[in-house]
Amino acid sequence: MANAPPRATPVGLRRTAAKAEEVAITYVGHSTYYIDTPGGVRIGTDFNGAYRTGRLPDVVTMNRAHSTHYTLFPDPKIPHVLHGWGENGQAAHVSTRVGDVYIRNVPTDIRRYYGEGSGAMLKDGNSIFIFEVAGLCIGHLGHLHHKLDETHFAAIGRLDIVMVPIDGTYTMSLDGVSEITRRLRSSIVLPMHRFATPLDEFMRLIGQQFTIDQRSERTLKISRETLPGTPTVIILDGV
Repeated sequence: MANAPPRATPVGLRRTAAKAEEVAITYVGHSTYYIDTPGGVRIGTDFNGAYRTGRLPDVVTMNRAHSTHYTLFPDPKIPHVLHGWGENGQAAHVSTRVGDVYIRNVPTDIRRYYGEGSGAMLKDGNSIFIFEVAGLCIGHLGHLHHKLDETHFAAIGRLDIVMVPIDGTYTMSLDGVSEITRRLRSSIVLPMHRFATPLDEFMRLIGQQFTIDQRSERTLKISRETLPGTPTVIILDGV
């Protein structure tokens, strides 16, 4: 989807086209967003079981930075549990369709937090998860610990919506994550993993080409047709 050529709609069909399908994105806590697709699939990102609202997700993605981003004992009623790390030091390879959403991953390295080798980087220990649904490409950067190279950007492709950690310490510096945000230039940026990060500092670093939209609700409903024309940082309630 990210690299697909533009698709033309015959003029005669435009007037009768159905209303665009909306995706609902809800901030739940920490790095967990719930994505509800038009087909009724619910996805929970960086799911650890502690941050929940409403019904259980059908799909959960996890990143193994530390226990606030994963659980080895998810609710058994969750049918699809996707790890951002592989076994035996291998990278995770996620490419799966669940209902109306296609889910893939781009492996990244991760910093060891505990035990022997603490502070060293572990190759392919994490993943950026990408969700393609309703004509939108949605990316979740996870617990990102390093800058991305050209190979990463090529694998990610074009993201319409990106979820970005802005703590500035536990993941990566605000300078580093701001550089990635500018490069991706998504229509919508959804911050997460914020802690006490001043929003004006993040906005200063990503540049004047982004606008800010602070909401009083936790859920954003969006379709391909309602993406903002100017790249926009949307701060949902609770962030």
